Amino acid sequence: MAIAKAERLMNLALCLLGTRRPLSKRELRTSIEAYLEAFGPGNGGASAPSDTATGSEDAFNRMFERDKDDLRELGLIIETVESVEGDIGYLARRDSNRLPPITLDVEEAAALGVAAKVWQQARLAGAASGALQKLRAAGMPLAEDAYEGHSALEPRIPAHEAAFEPLMLAARDRRPVTFDYRKANSARAEQRQVEPWTLECWRGHWYLAGWDRDRGAERVFRLSRITGRVRSRGIPFTAPVPDHVTVRETVETWAGENATGTALIKVRAGHGYPLRARAIATRDLGDGWDELEIPSGHGLDAWLVEFGPDVIVLGPAELRADVIDRLRAVAKG
Repeated sequence: MAIAKAERLMNLALCLLGTRRPLSKRELRTSIEAYLEAFGPGNGGASAPSDTATGSEDAFNRMFERDKDDLRELGLIIETVESVEGDIGYLARRDSNRLPPITLDVEEAAALGVAAKVWQQARLAGAASGALQKLRAAGMPLAEDAYEGHSALEPRIPAHEAAFEPLMLAARDRRPVTFDYRKANSARAEQRQVEPWTLECWRGHWYLAGWDRDRGAERVFRLSRITGRVRSRGIPFTAPVPDHVTVRETVETWAGENATGTALIKVRAGHGYPLRARAIATRDLGDGWDELEIPSGHGLDAWLVEFGPDVIVLGPAELRADVIDRLRAVAKG
């Protein structure tokens, strides 16, 4: 059914784009095979149509109006023209439905090429690759040529979480979602009802920002802690979507990025590389352990818990107590 509708919409669009004069409903009905097969040629202006013919005419009118609205929603500009005799016709002028020429310099094209490569590991890879091919067909210079051979690194944004695609679609379509979420200090997941706003990748992890309906407040969720299936709901949002969502700033605050002091921790050799990257000072303790001094702020305890037995907090005492409490909560389940 979906394929048949897409084919019908395509044929209607081609008819409206290919005509130089407005076409009436009757002309479109007899020109498009899908309409002709479903409803026949119509009464053609007969004076006394039967009840069956009237029903067929009504059904065709409803389908035609839906198809016309669908094409307009897809971006096709359809004009409704009334002739001197009062007849109504439709057409889509090519000059009104033609995009302006795309002009990109080499640097801009390279940036698009890099952006397309970023999504190579995600479900958006096909769409990104297809968009790039269309731009090349329109005369865009090859994006890879600008930096080919000059860098051994290629950007990647991993999107392996099963929740990524349904959340991306729900945020795009403004549909609330329900999912089970396990907090860092808990072994059990809780159900959340969220109005998704945006997704953002930070330090190799994807985060969702949105309105938590149960808590009546903005919340940020890490996708790797979402368990089970994300279920979307066909109901409207209850909270306004802000113009700018500071996902990264919120996550940075929760992860202790906005430091108010320093903490002293022990890290097992060969582990904790994100912590080592932030270290102010490092000292080899021997026996396979290193001592790190790192910036400390709100939420650092939740981050340190994720490293499990590879990190031991030496101080301050409040941070050590918070980490121990979180670990005990996880152990208790």
